[in-house]
Amino acid sequence: MAQSDTVDRILDAAEELFAERGFSETSLRMITSKAKVNLAAVNYHFGSKNALIHAVFARFLTPFSATLEDAFDDLEAKCDGEPPTLNQTLWALTESAVRMPQRNEKGISIFMRLLGLAYTQSQGHLRKFLEQEYSQPFSRFMRLLKEATPQLSAVDRYWRIQFMLGATAFTMSSSDALRDILQNKLGVETTVQEIAARLVPFLAAGMQADDAMLVPPAHKTSVA
Repeated sequence: MAQSDTVDRILDAAEELFAERGFSETSLRMITSKAKVNLAAVNYHFGSKNALIHAVFARFLTPFSATLEDAFDDLEAKCDGEPPTLNQTLWALTESAVRMPQRNEKGISIFMRLLGLAYTQSQGHLRKFLEQEYSQPFSRFMRLLKEATPQLSAVDRYWRIQFMLGATAFTMSSSDALRDILQNKLGVETTVQEIAARLVPFLAAGMQADDAMLVPPAHKTSVA
């Protein structure tokens, strides 16, 4: 078996199992069994479970980051010194993701599930890895978002970005199930690209909504 084939088998198995079971719940033995390799192969190619987790993310994020930087370059060149609009910025990000070559039809949904797990499970080493390796495109995206929403306070922008990321992670990680539901309920077929096209204006509207929190009314107790 060629080395590249062995690495791909391990990464494919790890990616799928991590997405299904989570990082802590997936053992190296499970991965080697699914990949049909021995533990020595994992240790040789990756050295540790943490390094394997990093490699799973890097396989998607490294080419995605390059594609995204190119998209931002093109966008800012077209805007000729003016800040890109929020819709333009969000679409550059979304289109870069859906245009990525996928190893299988569930590639984008699996990765978005993994990205969600990176923030919901205790994986400090992974967050540190992502910040070190991909801070440049992420910082650039944050800058473009800030320029496109000057009316927001830093706190409001922070929360709206979290809500936006949450909606995106849920929608894209569940895209296969959502497409099946749409087909069964309404008899309509759709693609990941069409889902993304519907998602972008929704996210932009949420980011630009009126700056007002709804304060729940004070609880009233009835007096007999």
